[in-house]
Amino acid sequence: MVNISTINWLFVCGLCFCLGGIGVLSFMPLSSDCICPLSNPLAKAGAVGLMQKVPPVEKQPHEHKAAAHKMALLVPFRDRFEELLQFVPHMTSFLRRQNVAHHIFVLNQVDRFRFNRASLINVGFHFASNVYDYIAMHDVDLLPLNDQLLYEYPSDLGPLHIAGPKLHPKYHYDNFVGGILLVRREHFQQMNGMSNQYWGWGLEDDEFFVRIRDAGLQVSRPQNIKTGTNDTFSHIHNRHHRKRDTQKCFNQKEMTRKRDHKTGLDNVKYKILKVHELAIDGVDVTILNIMLDCDVNKTPWCDCSGTAAAASAVQT
Repeated sequence: MVNISTINWLFVCGLCFCLGGIGVLSFMPLSSDCICPLSNPLAKAGAVGLMQKVPPVEKQPHEHKAAAHKMALLVPFRDRFEELLQFVPHMTSFLRRQNVAHHIFVLNQVDRFRFNRASLINVGFHFASNVYDYIAMHDVDLLPLNDQLLYEYPSDLGPLHIAGPKLHPKYHYDNFVGGILLVRREHFQQMNGMSNQYWGWGLEDDEFFVRIRDAGLQVSRPQNIKTGTNDTFSHIHNRHHRKRDTQKCFNQKEMTRKRDHKTGLDNVKYKILKVHELAIDGVDVTILNIMLDCDVNKTPWCDCSGTAAAASAVQT
């Protein structure tokens, strides 16, 4: 005959097993079949979406329903984990002091093509734009130090460039719009996002400046900032440890010096393989594992070595 203590022991073991299973499931990433853009229940029908025939997400933990404006902080990313661990808590504290409703999206490029910052931003915009009405295109290695730098909703005139040439520690030419740029949702759509032709490091921001100008918009920058190029930002990039991919191959140099009228937000080619909801120092962030696609007949410089396409195919 089974005694009471044995029954209690079996009950406790069974309960632990069930709770353990639930705990494991809660940390599992979403499968690719579940991936869809963030959904805003107040969004108008016909709003830009990422994929068709995918049911909307019913509830997001970072909707900020009471806020007048919501910012999607888009961070193009590849192999910068150390910087990310500094970036997330720093930016969260900085933006909370300004009461900016925001969420951090890490746009993690997992294919084997060269890094494409602009395409990643296009993908991040597709994913977040139904919920967030403006974006911050933000380098992971650039941390603002001056609380006078307001990450506010940009004006009707056009994008708000936080890291202006009089403040950025490295780039000081007038048309520079890199580092940190805030763009309203409708303005980003009006410009058809960013060019998808910029594989490797550099020049995508210069092309985007031309898009801003061609759309009849103007870049505004913070005024009356008391700090300068040495103390407005912390630039945590280590050029010896993190070497930039400045290689130019095929006809890349010629093609990327021109305004791109063919590619942008409406034809970026990609797959989101996984969506991870993680916490860094208690801050919830969303990591999108993004596999970009490259047409080597049109932009062969996405793969100077000629091996990336085969390596990316293995991943799928």
